[in-house]
Amino acid sequence: MSEVEEKDVRSKNPSDEANSDNEEKHIKPKPDCDEISLFRESMFLLCMCLQQLLTQSSVAQTTNPTSEIGATFGVQDNPGEMSWFTSAFSFSVGTFILISGRLGDIYGYKKIYLLGMAWISVFSLLCGVTGFTTSAVFLDVMRAMQGLGFALSMPNALALIGHYYPNGFKKSCCMCLYGSVAPGGFVFGALFSGLCAQFANNMALSGVWLSFFLMSIAAAIVFVMAYFAIPENIENPQGEGGHNFDILGGVTGVAALSLINFAWNQGPNVGWDKPYVYVLLIVGVLLLGVFYIVEKRVKDPLLPTTVLTGETGFVLGCVGAGYSCFGVWLYYSFRWAEFVDHEKPLLRAVQFIPALIIGFLAASLTAVLLRRFPSSFVMILAMLAFFTGITIMGTRHVGQIYWAQKFVSILIQCFGMDMSFPAGAVILSHTFPKAQQGIAASLVATFQNFSISIGLGLAGTVEKYETMNRPKGLDTTVHGYRVAFYMGMGLAGLGVVLSFVFFLTQVFQKKKPSEIENPTDPTEEKLV
Repeated sequence: MSEVEEKDVRSKNPSDEANSDNEEKHIKPKPDCDEISLFRESMFLLCMCLQQLLTQSSVAQTTNPTSEIGATFGVQDNPGEMSWFTSAFSFSVGTFILISGRLGDIYGYKKIYLLGMAWISVFSLLCGVTGFTTSAVFLDVMRAMQGLGFALSMPNALALIGHYYPNGFKKSCCMCLYGSVAPGGFVFGALFSGLCAQFANNMALSGVWLSFFLMSIAAAIVFVMAYFAIPENIENPQGEGGHNFDILGGVTGVAALSLINFAWNQGPNVGWDKPYVYVLLIVGVLLLGVFYIVEKRVKDPLLPTTVLTGETGFVLGCVGAGYSCFGVWLYYSFRWAEFVDHEKPLLRAVQFIPALIIGFLAASLTAVLLRRFPSSFVMILAMLAFFTGITIMGTRHVGQIYWAQKFVSILIQCFGMDMSFPAGAVILSHTFPKAQQGIAASLVATFQNFSISIGLGLAGTVEKYETMNRPKGLDTTVHGYRVAFYMGMGLAGLGVVLSFVFFLTQVFQKKKPSEIENPTDPTEEKLV
């Protein structure tokens, strides 16, 4: 497969032709990657990884103690209302992440990253203040605003790495390191929020709300660290000019994703027969079509339409299918633990601790595999892990011990999560020139987060309509969760099919003489 690997992540995007010319025009970072001290480089990478850790921790803040938070507002018997505690956060991240990478391309990745961390600190504090109110809607709004900070910082953290390091194995390792902390971040957030929720005496003051106050402090600390640790001038020469931003594309793209995301989350809660739900979905899809037309015609698009074809199209498709399955697996694993196994919040979180180690191993393995095999092979392994993991979890019996299937499922799912996202980030970072590292990061992160929302919407719809005419009880609850897992299996199966088609496409291209004889740039380090 080594012959395939030489062409593995090289773009056929026209922007790639100017890649080498752009490299020479970029402002040199101070210090650059060859001059930076080991301590400062370590702190720089630590700040990037802490951003990912805080992102996943924030997801877990409301995923684990959902019922405990609902009890604060008296909505513990309203699953639709409680689902928005997490959905509002994912809604904001998955929508606004599309434009934040481009903002980094224009105004500087460090500036947008720091803005995001400051935003997180402020609105995490306000999420904590929600504990003194009686409004669940206020929490939903604050969670959405909190998510906007992560939407600003996440793609720019990836872009800082992608822009700072030249294409090669070290860059791949740094990208994989960033991805490897995701499981640890979720486990950390689930553990701490579960601990607060389970042992707090006064929910309004010291329960799950304490985790939001500490999130605010942590984000402020990362802001200060990053201000001094991130090298200067990791930006583009035109970085201070706002005229290159695709305003029309940004408006139509964000509006389309917002409407689709809202409708897809609200549909399972209130039913798809409500006119406003399907009307918003239709309008969102139409706006998505307008967005596509706009992106084909503007000079500096937010989403170059050429990346949706060929290798990058397959990579993004696999990431989308895999993470739509992952969202279903994660959400319904926690719901099963709470409502079927009747486990306490802390125990629910402790069961995911193995993901800390396995996630790091999976990401490390990805960096090695990308150096020796084509990206399609890595995606096949990731999609098979997603499919196997959710199948094991979705077929476990009521009352079964943790070690029989759930433990195994957690181990396997980590390989899906921490092979697909790092691989996608590495491939798109190498595909795009340095001037568009923000776009590359936004694409991967958008497909990752938006797919989770779509997957949960599909699973929630299946669960609702499969159980609505059944009598309430444990059997109905189990049946609803089971069919939701089946939907996740179908999404993972789609990813498996896409990855195999991707592999066959790369093998076919390998055999074409024009592909093999096309020389590579001798000055560029071997990709991955």
